[in-house]
Amino acid sequence: MPLVVGVDSSTTACKVQVHDADTGSVVATGHAAHPPTAPPRSEQDPRAWARAFAMACAQADVPAAAPPAAISVAAQQHGLVVVDPDGQPLRPAKLWNDTESAPDATVLLDALEGGAAGWATACGSVPVPSFTITKLHWLRRCEPDVLRRTAAVLLPHDWLTWRLTGRHTTDRGEASGTGYWSPREGRYREDLLRLVDPDLDWSALVPEVLGPTEPAGEWPGTGAVVGPGTGDNMAAALGLGLRPGDLMLSFGTSATACTVSENSSCDPTGTVAGFADATGRFLPLVCTMNATRVTDTVARLLGADQERFDRLAFEAPPGAGGLVLVPHLDGERTPNRPEATGTLSGIRGDVTEAQLARAAVEGVVCNLLAGADSLGVPSSEGRVFLVGGAARSAAFRQVVADLTGAVIDVPADTELVATGAAVQAAAVLAGTQPGALAEAWSLGAGTRTVPNLSVDRAAIRARYAKAMAAPWLSRLS
Repeated sequence: MPLVVGVDSSTTACKVQVHDADTGSVVATGHAAHPPTAPPRSEQDPRAWARAFAMACAQADVPAAAPPAAISVAAQQHGLVVVDPDGQPLRPAKLWNDTESAPDATVLLDALEGGAAGWATACGSVPVPSFTITKLHWLRRCEPDVLRRTAAVLLPHDWLTWRLTGRHTTDRGEASGTGYWSPREGRYREDLLRLVDPDLDWSALVPEVLGPTEPAGEWPGTGAVVGPGTGDNMAAALGLGLRPGDLMLSFGTSATACTVSENSSCDPTGTVAGFADATGRFLPLVCTMNATRVTDTVARLLGADQERFDRLAFEAPPGAGGLVLVPHLDGERTPNRPEATGTLSGIRGDVTEAQLARAAVEGVVCNLLAGADSLGVPSSEGRVFLVGGAARSAAFRQVVADLTGAVIDVPADTELVATGAAVQAAAVLAGTQPGALAEAWSLGAGTRTVPNLSVDRAAIRARYAKAMAAPWLSRLS
């Protein structure tokens, strides 16, 4: 049986999965942690990703005992890796949740004619500190000598793919999250890069964009074909077999809501990022920075482990007795409030631990759903998937079901990004489209959570929206 390897190089760890290419069954796994990091300066040494990849491969006994036929790498989006002519990093990578480029996002927004609308038309997204282009502007402003010595500008998965193949390549999904590649036009927008620096030859610095099943090269010593790779959100969509009309809600360190579309999107408000996916279609996506980090913080304050935190959240009634948590603990991406902090309102003298736990979960969920509404995907029409670390939480599952009013599918596969990368590797090996493997691999199968229709979800979400619109809070925008 041919074996394929999927790699998930996330903010926190590298996960490797070996799959049977025919059935999708998992043959072996490996895991190794990445150094911890947090905003406002969130950086990692790319060489730590390479070490974690090697350790995770060793755990899975790849390639020694299980030589793969193909491998693909998926990784955290948006991170900026600048390298010298030998491909070695010139400085630590700035990650997606690094907010030091907030002033640069403002400068870039004003630099393009039409402002937000002009950016949305040009590249499908409005620049916020998460995007690579704002980090490039930060680099020119703060470390111009490093930018002058840069031989290539890469994303995390691009750099790991280079380690395997020696080529500087990317895919359309990753490229669409940079802020300088247009999903609608299928090309780099060098005019946008010239807003960062008008004198650089940007065409020589950016990687080649490969198609969904175009190989990036070969892994030396193994004979394995290396797929183009992609971003973590695009890989998770592959790992679910996400179809147009479906909605994926992901709660991990950050939270995302996305759907697959046949058409590119253009949202001048900046709420929806108009990304491409890893199949040749599009992946309009909403991302919030604050998710399980918020509930983990509240659990720590309560002295509760995850099991007790879940029990506490269930003990409080829906609406948490009027307690509302706006969960912007480390700034926020959607809405764009990089300097914001969390707020707690509606607190009374009889407040309970259970109410605080419930408010934390509801705040995180309401925060994402406020943006997800802009995707225009009726939860009653397609499948609604809940994925990410929070999908293991009974409280999260029920609150998401209650506040969407939809039956929530929780896939049995908890490593969708690695699975999606393996799907891509198998598609490259077979010369078929990634979506064609979804049924053969039974992607998306799992358990369901039914909403409690007696919950007044409109009132809970309205209370949250009112807290978000508080005049003093909006001044932090």
